[in-house]
Amino acid sequence: MDQKLETFLTLCKTMHYGRAAELLHLSQPAVSKHIQALEAQYGVRLFTYQARRLQKTREGDLLEQYAFSLRYNEEMLLARLHEKSKTLLRIGATKSIGDYILLPEIRRFLAKPDQQLHFLVDNTAHLLAKLEDGELDFVVLEGLFDKQRYDFFLLREEPYLGICAADHPFAGKQIPIPDLFSERLILREEGSGTRKILERELTQSGYHVSAFSDCACISSFKLLKELVRENCGISFVYEAVVKDDPRFGRFFCPPLTGAHELNVVYLKNTDAGHWAHQFLER
Repeated sequence: MDQKLETFLTLCKTMHYGRAAELLHLSQPAVSKHIQALEAQYGVRLFTYQARRLQKTREGDLLEQYAFSLRYNEEMLLARLHEKSKTLLRIGATKSIGDYILLPEIRRFLAKPDQQLHFLVDNTAHLLAKLEDGELDFVVLEGLFDKQRYDFFLLREEPYLGICAADHPFAGKQIPIPDLFSERLILREEGSGTRKILERELTQSGYHVSAFSDCACISSFKLLKELVRENCGISFVYEAVVKDDPRFGRFFCPPLTGAHELNVVYLKNTDAGHWAHQFLER
């Protein structure tokens, strides 16, 4: 890919000319010249300063999406030109999906001897960053993402519910939001799709996680589930995480709970959607 576009993508990532220059092993004036050349080539401003902070323009956002796709397609072309006998897919999934939902698809894909798989389980924010860096072909997300920035299709809708110990007073009931706040909330880490959904619904209802008597942040589903099972707090997860497990009580608290989309997400103007459909046999 053109060096100017590589410089542009690095600046989009760092939003700082000095840090971009360090990463690219260029001088800061050289970075500025690359950006100025792109602006002259396309006849638009790509960045502006607001309150002395670098900001992308609308045109800069559009060029960034184009450059992501161009870099991905160029890498795929190189792979095709030096084609090997095995098909390699690089897939990312959020933890609920990777740990509890996609096992049948992974098993079926690996049953074919001419196919290889690199499968990363991480939170939504990290997966989208790796997708944009060209390190993944597509990602399967439970959380919120910018639907104008990527191409995507619906995998399925999955119930999102509250969980507690099996003998907890909430088990099997519909609970008003204010009644939750006497409990310890066990949250996933920052960047988690599961957490973003809960925080969004709380905010839209006029609340914040700080309303709970206590909060614990746990990135491991195994540990989170053990703490809930031992009555150390309540949490909110997708049904697949505790499916058919009698050790957990389920409770409902609209609008915090309900069905949410699980989506397959990939860069625009690439053939990654074809590979995603093939992996899922859709």
